[in-house]
Amino acid sequence: MKICGLQKLTLLDYPGSIACTVFLGGCNFKCPYCYNSSLITANDVEPLMSEDDLLSFLDSRKGKLKGVAITGGEPLINKDIKQLIIKIKEKGFKVKLDTNGSFPEVLKELIDEKLVDYVAMDIKNTYEKYEFTTGVHVNIEKIKKSVAILLENKVDYEFRTTVIKEFHQVEDFKNIGTIIKGAKNYFIQCFQDKESVQGSFNPLTKQELLECLNNVKPFVANASLRGID
Repeated sequence: MKICGLQKLTLLDYPGSIACTVFLGGCNFKCPYCYNSSLITANDVEPLMSEDDLLSFLDSRKGKLKGVAITGGEPLINKDIKQLIIKIKEKGFKVKLDTNGSFPEVLKELIDEKLVDYVAMDIKNTYEKYEFTTGVHVNIEKIKKSVAILLENKVDYEFRTTVIKEFHQVEDFKNIGTIIKGAKNYFIQCFQDKESVQGSFNPLTKQELLECLNNVKPFVANASLRGID
């Protein structure tokens, strides 16, 4: 496992908790609009710190931080992710996990063993457009299993979609709504161009995003926009 980044303080990444964010290298998707594109291939990234260094940092933040948000890349691609989370939990921190949903067996194990307190799962697009959006072959059945696991409401969670004009249309969100029907929380996130994004892409307008939201609302009552000024 490569720990490739650490944001020492965040008030945004873990809803309701003062936290730090740990960035792990490696991802099985190749979304061309990824904010953390440098982390997709872990072999190409130098680790920022060792696991022991991370745990020492957390020791120094006891009483100041409440949670640790683990993101990537795709954290669940790491075979020793469970062991890392156990060590973090043993120090008294809550754990939030970001995932693309392609490892449902691992996700279920972490939830069943109460090792994660919050899960944020990306819904990349309609199932028909998943491979177009992610840049790789996707086993949609695994995505469906992860959605079903979260819909069981055994852990606090959210679904989210980062919306890009080149990949999403307003009408897509009726279909996305059916995928996550009855979800506890869903966020439509406005794409923001950053230096870390390798390609050139465009956000939808605020009006278009509101139309996307209206298409989801019949299926997910607690759906909202995120990252809109």
